[in-house]
Amino acid sequence: MAKDIEAAPQGGEFSTKDYSDPPPAPIVDFEELTKWSLYRAVIAEFVATLLFLYITVATVIGYKHQSDPTVNTTDAACSGVGILGIAWAFGGMIFVLVYCTAGVSGGHINPAVTFGLFLARKVSLIRALLYIIAQCLGAICGVGLVKGFQSSYYVRYGGGANELSAGYSKGTGLAAEIIGTFVLVYTVFSATDPKRNARDSHIPVLAPLPIGFAVFMVHLATIPITGTGINPARSLGAAVIYNKDKAWDDQWIFWVGPLIGAAIAAAYHQYVLRASAAKLGSYRSN
Repeated sequence: MAKDIEAAPQGGEFSTKDYSDPPPAPIVDFEELTKWSLYRAVIAEFVATLLFLYITVATVIGYKHQSDPTVNTTDAACSGVGILGIAWAFGGMIFVLVYCTAGVSGGHINPAVTFGLFLARKVSLIRALLYIIAQCLGAICGVGLVKGFQSSYYVRYGGGANELSAGYSKGTGLAAEIIGTFVLVYTVFSATDPKRNARDSHIPVLAPLPIGFAVFMVHLATIPITGTGINPARSLGAAVIYNKDKAWDDQWIFWVGPLIGAAIAAAYHQYVLRASAAKLGSYRSN
């Protein structure tokens, strides 16, 4: 693995950056199953996804309850955190949880992110499958806690389930999920790229921050369309606990869309933005 050669700022000379491209993760690595680090990471993904769904779905249910005109008869329209607050809850929790778990599991908290990193050979198939199982179980448990604590009006306010909004076609919903997940996974790759950190060391990046902002911005754009999935575990957890036909009928959108978006983001980053300098020649940092 050769070190990258970067253009020096003066005189056309080149200097070697202190960076070596890490080897791709094996597709199947049974030795991982003997290591505590794998199970610790799986537990971290489970707990992080549980906390993520508990806080965010509770925020959604709380807002709908506070803005219900039959409950708040004085100023229902301006009550609660609003869509902006819901977007902040999702983005803020991702920032917090990625910051807390990045050093243990990588802070995926999302099957689409795990899938994209698997396609880019950042994680093995075994680790990816265990992460996705843990994320889905954590999401179900997190939404289950919300229902347990807010059982009196959980179902009344939609259970935080992702559903295609009235007036939008399934194609529109699918496109929103593809594009939204692309933005998220693209940001994950860019914020955690060790080559970028070596090349652009003058631009400090706290990886959880842009990832959280990506989630925030996507929610602002797509809450009116699908309620914003971009995370199959989040959509599955809410659908399992809410368990209504509409949520299940639209569930495929919140799996197919994010997985396609993650795959496109992985391909774009790996083969366009992250193409090997050995194959394409030295590139200059501007």
